[in-house]
Amino acid sequence: MDSRKKPTIKVELETDLGRFYALVPSGTSKGKHEAVEKPSSEAVANVNKIIFPALKGKNLGNQKQIDDILIKLDATKRKSRLGANAVLGVSMAVCRAGAKSEKKPLWKWISEIAGLKPKIPYPSLLQIEGGLHGRKRGTDIQEFMAVFQEKSFKNNFNYGLKLYRSLKLILLEKYGKVAVRLGMEGAFIPFIRKTEEVLDLIMLSAKKAGLEKKLKIFLDIAAAHEKSGFTGNFYLDLVRQYPIFGFEDPFPEDDFSKWKKFFSLCKKPFDFLIVGDDLTVTNPERMKKAKKMNLCNAVIVKPNQIGTVSETIFAVKLAKSYGWKTIISHRSGETMDDFIADLAVGVGADFIKSGAPSKPERMSKYKRLLKIEKEIHG
Repeated sequence: MDSRKKPTIKVELETDLGRFYALVPSGTSKGKHEAVEKPSSEAVANVNKIIFPALKGKNLGNQKQIDDILIKLDATKRKSRLGANAVLGVSMAVCRAGAKSEKKPLWKWISEIAGLKPKIPYPSLLQIEGGLHGRKRGTDIQEFMAVFQEKSFKNNFNYGLKLYRSLKLILLEKYGKVAVRLGMEGAFIPFIRKTEEVLDLIMLSAKKAGLEKKLKIFLDIAAAHEKSGFTGNFYLDLVRQYPIFGFEDPFPEDDFSKWKKFFSLCKKPFDFLIVGDDLTVTNPERMKKAKKMNLCNAVIVKPNQIGTVSETIFAVKLAKSYGWKTIISHRSGETMDDFIADLAVGVGADFIKSGAPSKPERMSKYKRLLKIEKEIHG
């Protein structure tokens, strides 16, 4: 079961070095161009009956070769034959086995196969949820996240945690216990409809926690799943009033004219990120289109949107070649698997989204990053 109590799959790979596993997450607000997720029972059958016979005896140290076999086995544009969940589970388990065979930490192995310099990302810590994630209790904006950009991941995480606790106390005082119920990704879901009211609460929490000058706010609008119809001018007004760092999916994924118009305004003094998620779905073709049309300057990367580790790495490299910022992201239906933490470090991503600093499936990624930072910097 994933964190929403919905069925997902766990792939176990047995080699002469031991057993390696991978758990596959699933999204709630999915982009319509994402790779296809099969029902769990079907995905399991595809792993056991189709994928396993094709991989038996292959060299697990060659990630690209294994992933190419998986892609050819599926032979569809969006993994609609085998399912991205089946393919990704195998690809991740193989990546873990490859790291073990080379006697390297997973993040280092990913860095080597990607040919990218590893680095610890900045955490984007979720504070308040709305939209589909907030069960339609509050604002139409799906995620209000806090970003701190000090040198130490530990410090940045602790600032986000301090803000989260400060916000909880303020919500309790102002609205009572009903306001501190948790959404899908562990953030608060108060009954507040107005975006500015939520932002004012976050700013007040930051002030009380002594973090006001360090705080940047990242908003996931998830416009494709809302009927609010926010405009570019609305976003620019928010930038003038608050330390807004970026907007994820500010418009529906195929409304290119709105993206293009907004991007043209993305200059100083409006120096912020316009982030593609449903727009780009970790898919090179969608990313190339977004670059050609000047639609965004940053991208969310979710392995299950595309299907294999190698394709995920390719998407990151493509984004970097465009000069885009990269944000590795969890899904709303998460598991205890911390693979994306190693992935974020291995590909040198700028940021990671893993929800609020509360629920165990979210914390598993942050804890892994704290451990990796200790490995790298001591």
